[in-house]
Amino acid sequence: MSDFIKLVELCKGRNLYIQTHNFPDPDAIASAYGLQKLFLLYDIPSTLCYDGRIDKLSASKMLSFFEIHMLSYEELRPSLQEEDYVICVDTQKNAGNVTDIIGDEVACIDHHPTFVQMEYQYQDIRITGACATLIAEYYKDLGLEPEKDVATALLYGLKMDTLQFTRGVTDLDIRMFEFLFKYCDQEKLLKLERNNMEFDDLKAYGAAIESIELYDKTGFSCIPFSCPDAMIGILSDFILALIEVEIAVVFSYREDGIKLSVRSEDPQVHAGDLIHDALAGIGNGGGHAAMAGGLIRKENEAMLGRYPKDAIRNLFLKVLDKEK
Repeated sequence: MSDFIKLVELCKGRNLYIQTHNFPDPDAIASAYGLQKLFLLYDIPSTLCYDGRIDKLSASKMLSFFEIHMLSYEELRPSLQEEDYVICVDTQKNAGNVTDIIGDEVACIDHHPTFVQMEYQYQDIRITGACATLIAEYYKDLGLEPEKDVATALLYGLKMDTLQFTRGVTDLDIRMFEFLFKYCDQEKLLKLERNNMEFDDLKAYGAAIESIELYDKTGFSCIPFSCPDAMIGILSDFILALIEVEIAVVFSYREDGIKLSVRSEDPQVHAGDLIHDALAGIGNGGGHAAMAGGLIRKENEAMLGRYPKDAIRNLFLKVLDKEK
């Protein structure tokens, strides 16, 4: 019997909220949705929530395709109580990408490394290619057949977060792909995977290309305008595709600060550790060995001085020099 039953017992009779990170991507949305539907099999209703915005076409398409209802923190704030239960999904408390909303964070289900240790009444934190993999395993271990939409959403989240099974894939990801595939709607999955680029995305590609600077095997690109989280990640993958680049650092100036994305193909450089160390004292960051993200909040931008682009580059190069 899966340990998930412990979480079921914990949440019975509670007002339950499932919270993703602040800019939910397909994996976060799929994981939260799959968990919500799983709880309903045990007669436990829940509300999906986030703080921030859903700013990528692939994510908004998911909400529409599967009729997923997610509420923003601003919408929920008047009704939230301190005794309400919150489950963090695809994120962890104090991870730097999630707001501490009103409520008691009793559980965490995540596939990212832990940088700030926290106590939960229930936790399932394992390094996998996607958080959707963990949710799929609950269904499998419990002998439950996911609804077709649930299986399709989880499979899409899994494919997106692993970059079509080319990044951070584990044996468990592959096994859960096999499990989900027989239940999914392949036509709906194909529609989700088509036409996921918007016209404005071309401007971001252009800015990334024009601004790229190469230092040894590390490529830096600066987007001088606001760019969604997901797009910044796509651009860092794009820069990493260059044969001369083994580490890519892409950052965008936004209203909330400077958002960064890091990718690494160098086995000696852990992307999550790199951004965590580079932003120490000025921002927050973390992630996997191959991919990571971070933020320098608006109030800390002055710490970068008159030339923030150069300062950010130097923060990363300083850490990389120490690792040689």
